[in-house]
Amino acid sequence: MEVYFQLIKDAEALRKACEELEKYEVLGFDVETTSLDPYDGELRLVQLATAHNKAQVIDIKAFPNAKTNPDLEPLRKILASKHSIKIAHNAKFDTKWSKHHLGVETGNVFDTYLASQLISAGEQDRRHSLAEVAIFFIGQELDKTQQISDWNAELSTEQIEYAAKDAAIMIPLREKMVEKLKQDELENVADLEFNCVVPIIAMELTGIFLDKNRWNEQLDKIKKLQIKLADELQDSLSAGVAQASLFGRAEINLDSQTQVSDALKNLGVPMPDSTRHWELQPLAADYPVIAKLLEYRSVQKSLTSFGDNILEFIKSETGRIHADFRQIGAATGRMSCNKPNLQQIPHGDEYRRCFRGENGRKLIIADYSQIELRILADFSDDDNFIEAFESGADFHAITASQVFGISAENVSAEQRSFAKRLNFGVVYGIGAQRFALMTGVSVKEAENMMRRYFGTYTKLDSYLREAGQNIVKNQVARTATGRMLRLRIPENDYKAIASAKRYGINMPIQGTSADILKRALRLLHNGIVGTSARLVNIVHDEIVVETDANEAENIALIVEKAMVAAGNEIVKKVPIKVDVKIADEWAK
Repeated sequence: MEVYFQLIKDAEALRKACEELEKYEVLGFDVETTSLDPYDGELRLVQLATAHNKAQVIDIKAFPNAKTNPDLEPLRKILASKHSIKIAHNAKFDTKWSKHHLGVETGNVFDTYLASQLISAGEQDRRHSLAEVAIFFIGQELDKTQQISDWNAELSTEQIEYAAKDAAIMIPLREKMVEKLKQDELENVADLEFNCVVPIIAMELTGIFLDKNRWNEQLDKIKKLQIKLADELQDSLSAGVAQASLFGRAEINLDSQTQVSDALKNLGVPMPDSTRHWELQPLAADYPVIAKLLEYRSVQKSLTSFGDNILEFIKSETGRIHADFRQIGAATGRMSCNKPNLQQIPHGDEYRRCFRGENGRKLIIADYSQIELRILADFSDDDNFIEAFESGADFHAITASQVFGISAENVSAEQRSFAKRLNFGVVYGIGAQRFALMTGVSVKEAENMMRRYFGTYTKLDSYLREAGQNIVKNQVARTATGRMLRLRIPENDYKAIASAKRYGINMPIQGTSADILKRALRLLHNGIVGTSARLVNIVHDEIVVETDANEAENIALIVEKAMVAAGNEIVKKVPIKVDVKIADEWAK
């Protein structure tokens, strides 16, 4: 691939180059940096390419104080323009560096990385690096040896050419991808994903504030609790170890499934095949040692996943945590998060209160109420299901009244809990046997409860059956926005077929929920322009915004309006409800 490129190092050359670039509606876009983190490195090059393999390579190092340098204004105008499409591979990276180092929000993005993920539709063997995507879509090999070269020193011709090629290849790559997106009817969900890139980079750059003192106080409590629980658990399990009577209390490895399981069996606990949480949970009420074991494991996991290591992610420059969110973290479209995983911070207030508004600012905590169940009601078109949400009453209590044959007013807390588990279990294709394990009832009782449940929601039953049949027949599932999942279902493997049915039924529900959140992020991003509000975290169906205290009431309304509007764009038959709270800290 031959590329014609010009290296730009002065204001006049940049002005002329940008005048030429303004004529094009589609531009390849790439950056070269000295680090992977914009807080740790420098933006060295910005490359913009047009048709016919022509590229302008701007040396940002030649423009001191780039973020405020007026000579770079023509470049900012090009990047911000909604007239031209900027094509980038993993656009979150390029737009994040441009935002942080140039002070510009990139407009009208086409992300070939996200497009590749959408087109692959969950196929596990597909890879999405630029080199692999270029081979797959246009049969072109890219030499990536210069990627790890020194971008801080005087640039070689090979480096500049490499940078130019990465931008130029975006043009033919997008052309092929657009064809495939149209063919697979993925255009709507692609637009949704592309429009979500900028809100996510804004959130990552802002970061979230973690109170170190509160976190350390919580860790001290958890460490003491872990020692106490370990000692009590050793006492309880000791009687189930053969050598205990000879040598006093026998110490076992509490993290060994085999040793713990053997000890429990010797104590007369009817152990399942494994000691996984969901299999042990039904035994906790009757066997205190099981309850103690589950509590110990929960504390142990907290210390391992959310201990002192979290503090290492606080940036010295900002005093905040800037996590990395992967926009399509699962085939359903749900996001994932790491460095650290803020989406798995324990729900308890003792952990979440450590994340707070900085310098007296407030947090707006907003989450969708039962969004997956509302989506399921919309999909199934079940009158009773829809009516339960339209009434505004307690949905789980209504379900319990139907399943147990009593009035909603007489539903007990335990009956409501059963109904809640059943409602959410249906979303994940739960069967009677699994429901029995989760709740501790007999399989026959679980079957009777599920029979009454589907007797109440008959269209829901029909929808789930038809959806399962269609999954097996077509081996494709889609969200309401058109996001696609391809399934490979082996013939005559009934266990694999049942698993695929459950996954295929759940994917459109969970995926539509993810799509609604992403649409909400874009609407919210647009709505808080010019305010003190900043998006700081998202957890599946929850959004957290930080704002000045004097704007909190108004921002809360903007957040709620954006989230409801996003839901109403996609879910048409069921009202969307958002619970909003203004608080000093991230706690329920």
